[in-house]
Amino acid sequence: MKILITGGTGFIGRKLVAHLKVQHQVVVLSRQGSLAYQLLGHDVQVLDSLDRLDDLNDIDAVINLAGEPIAQGRWNLARKQQLCDSRWLLTEQLVDLIKLSSNPPKVLLSASAIGWYGRQDDRPLDEGCDHPSQEFTHQLCHRWESLALAASSEQTRVCILRIGLVLGLDGGALPKMLPPYRVGFGGPMGEGGQVVSWIHIQDLVRAWLYLLEHEECRGIYNGTAPTPVSNREFSQQLARALKRPHLLHIPAWALRLMMGEAADLVLTGQRVLPRRLQEAGFHFTFPALSQAFVNLLERPQPSK
Repeated sequence: MKILITGGTGFIGRKLVAHLKVQHQVVVLSRQGSLAYQLLGHDVQVLDSLDRLDDLNDIDAVINLAGEPIAQGRWNLARKQQLCDSRWLLTEQLVDLIKLSSNPPKVLLSASAIGWYGRQDDRPLDEGCDHPSQEFTHQLCHRWESLALAASSEQTRVCILRIGLVLGLDGGALPKMLPPYRVGFGGPMGEGGQVVSWIHIQDLVRAWLYLLEHEECRGIYNGTAPTPVSNREFSQQLARALKRPHLLHIPAWALRLMMGEAADLVLTGQRVLPRRLQEAGFHFTFPALSQAFVNLLERPQPSK
């Protein structure tokens, strides 16, 4: 297949491209061609702008991962607009190109986030949830998803993957967490009761590949492991995996002072379950957090 990927130079995109380019022709949208080749290799094609295209007739599949990192920086009005525009405008442009195609891509896979659900109590949430909390993250994800779903037709199926906290060592939140934990200063955030819905990067890449390859898959899917945990338990397991004490905690007021409204990302949570992925036949390699941490943090280091 010939696959167009947006966000291919990001944490998730780099891992996904590495798998796809073995068997497929991969086209990566990036304005920084030299950086894209440096990160992804010269066996991919780099496209610097969608404006160069009149349609997507020669593309078999589109994977849309683009979007400014939501946890970077305080959420003032300008930052919120930037977060929205980086997702909405590109998704809308992709969908317009799909609609202009006489032979459109067979599938559009588009990222979203569990922020769609907003802050929730401890009730389990699957894709059938009809009571999202009406806050910024929901508004961001709701329009993002709606724009992508507009590409759905008899010729093009659309899958949306609502992604949780992605655990890996090459990007995302985990590398930023590790330094304080390694020196014994790690601990839960706020009261620690908020639920963390997470997924190992390997399982997330496998989920994207599964949705790409299984033509019966359509609609919304949760990209989270089947065993969400409280922030307190997440912190305890991380400290245990690093063989470090677990004595401190980060007070909510300190997080709000540092992050402003964006502190809601770590002080609130939701218990999200991947019901539709599992019903479709997907099996997790790392269904439990302890397994994920063993794989990521307790692997033997290569000899020098």
